[in-house]
Amino acid sequence: MFAQSAALARVKPSATLAADAKARDLKAAGKDVISLAAGEPDFDTPENIKEAGIRAIREGKTKYTNVDGIPELKAAICAKFKRENGLSYTPAQINVSPGGKPVIFNAMVASLNPGDEVVIPTPYWVSYPDMVLLAGGEPRFVATSAETGFKIDPAALEAAITPRTKWLILNSPSNPSGAAYTRAELRAVADVLLRHPQVWVLTDDMYEHLVFGDFEFTTIAQVEPALYERTLTMNGVSKAYAMTGWRIGYAGGPEPLIAAMRKVMSQTTSNPASISQWAAVEALNGPQDFIKPNAKLFEQRRDLVVSMLNQASGVRCPTPQGAFYVYPSVAGLIGKTAPSGRPIDTDEAFATELLESEGVSVVFGAAFGLSPFFRISYATSNAQLEDACARIQRFCAEVR
Repeated sequence: MFAQSAALARVKPSATLAADAKARDLKAAGKDVISLAAGEPDFDTPENIKEAGIRAIREGKTKYTNVDGIPELKAAICAKFKRENGLSYTPAQINVSPGGKPVIFNAMVASLNPGDEVVIPTPYWVSYPDMVLLAGGEPRFVATSAETGFKIDPAALEAAITPRTKWLILNSPSNPSGAAYTRAELRAVADVLLRHPQVWVLTDDMYEHLVFGDFEFTTIAQVEPALYERTLTMNGVSKAYAMTGWRIGYAGGPEPLIAAMRKVMSQTTSNPASISQWAAVEALNGPQDFIKPNAKLFEQRRDLVVSMLNQASGVRCPTPQGAFYVYPSVAGLIGKTAPSGRPIDTDEAFATELLESEGVSVVFGAAFGLSPFFRISYATSNAQLEDACARIQRFCAEVR
């Protein structure tokens, strides 16, 4: 009889993937479902990037490559970091992995010993704590709140750091809240970290190009160069370039860490898909003019969703600065009764009842470590968003 490992028993399946899969199953069964669960741009991959992938196939670039990335892609990543972030890396300081998740997981496996702690602000992307657990570490959570813009308070960070703290994971703009740290806010975080030289920083910048209004994106090694030697700056092509299925994530960091991550990859995934790597070269080196218009479309969708959700009884929705998520509170609905007659005693119950009653799939806040909230991805059409938000308004109006 099969028994899963003790390491695997410590973790949970991804709640975001589970919610999206359930919505797909209901759709396949003929139910009218709008899924706002998946964090995936609805735009198509730009034609020049697709053509680069097709060209790679036709030119026979379909063999194994260097474990952590072809030289051409590493050069493109170095140029991107210099051009957009003012960060200088050599190719030996660059890791290319089959998606953003493996970048983080490989860094954790390469660096954590049993009992090492990783500070993770809540709400967090669902995979952070479980990857830490799989790597033998211990997540240490620091709660934020809507009142603080879902951003970590420097004093709370200071209090969370212990002699066993190995990493801080910082995600800006954030999945799930859309919160983005200003330069001044990163400066305050950096000041804490400078007092604790044993703590490394993994900064997940995957939503870098999806910021709104006059917000200016910065990353922590850019704000505080003294942290450069203990920062892993992670990014990827999935969100800004609509390349989620191509599976390319990358990072720049100290050479010993990058070498250790390469060692992990050599015995696990080996190289990312060669075809995807050549497409990513074109993404980073090719025209960038579509990025700002796409971000503007996401900003318009954000405004639509925030406005409509704030008209729903019992829901309060803050306005995020970036990414393509909102993280509304359902505190006004907890303790009440759904149209089905069942109690809404948690945000998970809210999400379940909303799906069953109105066919709208969202992800409950407990999956991200902070309740009572839920996450909506507004990476879909205005028509779908208007319909979904109208259904949420109707559901909330019927709660007693």
